[in-house]
Amino acid sequence: MHDTDCPALPDDIAIDTLRGSPGRCRDWPAHDMPRERLLEAGPGALSDTELIVLMLGSGLPGHNVFDVARALLARFGSIRAMLDATPDDFDGLRGIGPARTAQLLAIVEMARRGLAEKMRERPLIDSPGAVEDYLRLLIGARPYEVFVCLFLDARHRLIRSEENSRGTLTRMAVYPREIVRRALILNAASLIVAHNHPSGAVNPSASDRRLTRVLRNTLALVDVQLIDHLVIGAHETFSFARAGWA
Repeated sequence: MHDTDCPALPDDIAIDTLRGSPGRCRDWPAHDMPRERLLEAGPGALSDTELIVLMLGSGLPGHNVFDVARALLARFGSIRAMLDATPDDFDGLRGIGPARTAQLLAIVEMARRGLAEKMRERPLIDSPGAVEDYLRLLIGARPYEVFVCLFLDARHRLIRSEENSRGTLTRMAVYPREIVRRALILNAASLIVAHNHPSGAVNPSASDRRLTRVLRNTLALVDVQLIDHLVIGAHETFSFARAGWA
């Protein structure tokens, strides 16, 4: 959901200059408070800023929690980009100390683990939406290319998710032999592979197509099925399987 009612702030605006606006949640009318609105209308009714306010909670002495939330959005650009943040990425943000940084990172990790557990409960071949949501959360916001493998058992349930390689903004080296080795070690019957395009576009490149062919053929030699190769973009996903292995 796009944050349309709370404009982002430039990185160089200090939160101290923003405290003149009404800010403490307890000073707002009850029906305008994010927590009450969420309970009444659901999380989808909240803006990005309001969701971050709830993630931060109260207890930011000397800081307006709404201003801190806006500054976070200004720093990262979007909630999606926050999903791949590291502790260092929060440095210099007033109101965000080690405790709040740990809190935000823990919430993101809970989301990742929750999706991973959901995928282990049922065959992934029957839950393409859950797979794409998990991969988007895992690698969708990375500023560099990442190649990941989801190793599955004979019933297409997740055994393990592993990162195979990292690259740059536009290039990455993937080693099919290492993927085959890991599949045999994990006793995987099949797998889904995916990589992100930091540009946001999901159109597969010629090297993406070539890699997909090599992987399918190499895995077939050891009786491991490649179910799909997904390209994860900012808002879309390209599936080689759905495209007829184009």
